[in-house]
Amino acid sequence: MVVKMEGEDREGVMATDFFWSYTDEPHASRRREILSKYPQIKELFGPDPLAFLKIAAVVLLQLWTATHLVTASWLKILTVAYFFGSFLNHNLFLAIHELSHNLAFSTPSYNRWLGIFANLPIGVPMSITFQKYHLEHHRFQGVDGIDMDIPSLTETHMVKNTLAKSIWVILQLFFYALRPLFLKPKPPGLWEFTNLFIQLALDASLVHFWGWKSLAYLILATFVGGGMHPMAGHFISEHYIFNPDQETYSYYGPLNLMTWSVGYHNEHHDFPRIPGYRLYKVREIAPEYYENLKSYRSWSQVIYMYIMDKSVGPFSRMKRKPAKEAGAQGKKDE
Repeated sequence: MVVKMEGEDREGVMATDFFWSYTDEPHASRRREILSKYPQIKELFGPDPLAFLKIAAVVLLQLWTATHLVTASWLKILTVAYFFGSFLNHNLFLAIHELSHNLAFSTPSYNRWLGIFANLPIGVPMSITFQKYHLEHHRFQGVDGIDMDIPSLTETHMVKNTLAKSIWVILQLFFYALRPLFLKPKPPGLWEFTNLFIQLALDASLVHFWGWKSLAYLILATFVGGGMHPMAGHFISEHYIFNPDQETYSYYGPLNLMTWSVGYHNEHHDFPRIPGYRLYKVREIAPEYYENLKSYRSWSQVIYMYIMDKSVGPFSRMKRKPAKEAGAQGKKDE
């Protein structure tokens, strides 16, 4: 892979530009190579037959918890939100990620309905919108102006030291959610409005029957679970570059059990049609493609590394020029 990094690359100095690649993202070519060698991997494709039951259990447990905190103190609500509810809501966020790939049902619309259902305890409508942007992240990984998973220039200019990175991590869910709406807004359709109205109806019902604390608990659980929290480490671990030779990283720790195995991220990008609970089999079948890639065992450690490593920051992402610009650059370099 030919990679150029513009800006500072000295040890201990934060970069002033992204990493730039002038080759295609690595997953499509690796997918073709693996399938040609191990065609049996196609047998892993298809929906997770237990997805609905797993999602329903978490949704009902979280809503039940919210209705039983109506007389609790704010300190208790915050404590339960961080040490319990955050794990449930982040699990549902990653269930929505799974559903964006149609991995619960073969019929896409059924996955959207289930995504709207999984969205309920999160408190704010995001399931349908997330799918639109997330699929572009897969199809156009790192492409400038298309892949909204990459920090904006505003973020890179604001986050330049350890304190700023700490604040960014705490608020990263807001940046993750709002970034595409500002940089690449898409007109809402019927599905978005359906997601919005059903979510507002649930939120209003909670407030009407159980009071504001029930809704506040859900919102807090979403917020703290997406910030300085072990499960939120995947936001950084997946594609932030700690090694210039690699742009996607897997995590093989115990939190995969609670996160739909999103930690198997190289495997997921290689085979997005395989549900999370089967991704470990990809590594078992084709170990030579993954054993030599750098990976993580702790998402908490990844957050610590991101904050404390002075050379790592929002610029630590791989970017690619859009196809036309890349072609022009290639001719220029010849």
